[in-house]
Amino acid sequence: MNFNKNLIAYTVAGLSSIALVSCNSSEDISKHTKLPAEKFDLTHWKITVPTDINNDGKVDAVSTQAIQTYQHSDYFYLDSNENLVFTTPNKAFTTPNSSNTRSELHQVVAGLKDKGDKYDNNFTIRANKDADKYGQIGGNLQATLQVNHVAKRAKYIEKAPAYSVVVGQIHATKDKDFVAEGEGYGYGNEPLKIYFKKWPGHKYGSVFWNYERNLEKENPDRKDISYPVWGNSWLDSSAPGEKGIALDETFSYEVNVYENTMYLTFTTERHGTVNYSINLADNVDAYGNVDELDHPNGYTGDGNFFKAGAYDQCSIKDAPGFWYPACLGTGNWETDKANGDYAQVTFMKLTVGAATAPKE
Repeated sequence: MNFNKNLIAYTVAGLSSIALVSCNSSEDISKHTKLPAEKFDLTHWKITVPTDINNDGKVDAVSTQAIQTYQHSDYFYLDSNENLVFTTPNKAFTTPNSSNTRSELHQVVAGLKDKGDKYDNNFTIRANKDADKYGQIGGNLQATLQVNHVAKRAKYIEKAPAYSVVVGQIHATKDKDFVAEGEGYGYGNEPLKIYFKKWPGHKYGSVFWNYERNLEKENPDRKDISYPVWGNSWLDSSAPGEKGIALDETFSYEVNVYENTMYLTFTTERHGTVNYSINLADNVDAYGNVDELDHPNGYTGDGNFFKAGAYDQCSIKDAPGFWYPACLGTGNWETDKANGDYAQVTFMKLTVGAATAPKE
């Protein structure tokens, strides 16, 4: 691994997470004139970055308080246009339950008032019998962004996650104590992942979103259902042509979870708007068909939170599973950057807040 050792520390009393601004020998931190929190409202976010700066053997997580004075010169910073850049190499530190690296924000509903309460820090849907315990019912995430780069090299190119990055999510909490015994929730699944994927040699990539059936990990029916936005689905290797989205092409998404329904709006200047909606309290899919394999009450019993940034889907793990395309990477950032073994996403807009009533 190539670790960043040259640190400028910001002292913030009472923090449980690191509060560091880092730089490495190849790039001076002074080139970034502002911190991300000076341009973007990060008061309801924390972040995971693909480093282990404090050498505790765990991926670094920067708290909501600490992120107000945090940036990383390679993985989380403002560019010269004061847009917010997230970068993550294929091979780096990861969270305990994932083989994929990330430079990714994690919503904290309580924000700077966070006291560590699992209800206060998450939102739920109206149908949840404990809805009033949560910090919020529903929520709204809006982003305008460009995908600048996706990993170029994979051993198993036929596996769908190769060459892709997730740029927005709703993640359910993984906590069986969070819900009544026997209700079948708390698996930590994802009712939403927004993807960009571009095969090497193609001029255009594709944007699509996935809904994961809310089932236990060992259940073979726990699979992602993919819905196209622009271009192809994630298993289609043909070139999408101009119906797709190019690298560095701007697009926007809005995720509005109102009452029990997730409303999705995707927009580009070139393609216009694409809308989807899906009720998160049942097993009816986004096309209006009953999915007999999904949990009949969907995500009714779960707490949820938004995520946004660059969640690299190009796992370096070489294993039989669907999620392991065995992408390449050395763990040395300069080498991996030169070889194209990383993902990068730039956000021009990123806001999170309360749900809004959908327009008629």
